[in-house]
Amino acid sequence: MAAVGGGHGLAASLRAARRYAGEITAVVAVADDGGSSGRLRESIALPPPGDLRKCLDALAAEDSLLARSLDHRFDGGELEGHALGNLLLIGLADAGGDFQAAVDEVGRLVGAVGRVLPATTEPVVLKAVVGGDEVAGQVAVSNAAGITRVSLTPPDPPAAPGVVAAIEAADQVVIGPGSLYTSVLAAVAVPGVRDALARTRARKVYVCNLAPQVPETAGYGAGDHVRALRAHGLDVDVVVCHEGGLPTDGLDVEAVVRPIARARGLAHDPALLSDVLADLV
Repeated sequence: MAAVGGGHGLAASLRAARRYAGEITAVVAVADDGGSSGRLRESIALPPPGDLRKCLDALAAEDSLLARSLDHRFDGGELEGHALGNLLLIGLADAGGDFQAAVDEVGRLVGAVGRVLPATTEPVVLKAVVGGDEVAGQVAVSNAAGITRVSLTPPDPPAAPGVVAAIEAADQVVIGPGSLYTSVLAAVAVPGVRDALARTRARKVYVCNLAPQVPETAGYGAGDHVRALRAHGLDVDVVVCHEGGLPTDGLDVEAVVRPIARARGLAHDPALLSDVLADLV
């Protein structure tokens, strides 16, 4: 199976997928410009590593000390706020001159059960149209309401090697969960990713967020998510929603509504989500 998105949401899908999928490939958005990732991309012309790090952690061997250390953040000095995994990825890429090779090497070191691929290895900036104006940068877009479209600069970055083949060969493509515009559609905005999703014969499953993300998707129901995906060239076959989560009124594709959240309802439960996704292969 292949999974497309970014951040904590995609990591939840990967933790679910490793329970039932034989082969897993994550295709990860690389438009982040906040926090440690943002600071690193300002100083080195490489894609931001943060979302890739989270996905590597989700697929890592449970007994890996390095995997447990990827999210360690330094406290104090010039490294304050940086995650160890981010520095490791950028250091390997800078030393070896190959960003994807660096991601693959960290995957090997942590015993990842699948492969993690950036949507593109070219540095990109996320842009959004908001009320006729343009907003640039992932952080700025995430703080905007009334988004109608997102795109990337440059507008045609190539998909990273292996991305298109993984999507086309998959028997299932899981999209999300995660921030609709700044994670999911930031990955889909890469033309090669979007076109591969259109060509694949795999069943495309969209995992909805548990609640609206304010202000980015304030007031959105599941149907609004699907319409936004279509407006960006992505049609999905089925939508998975948490019972009691986003409303499904006006949804015109198959919907599976089940309890898929952790006890406090703040994040997706990998075991519950796995049961639903396994049934949809």
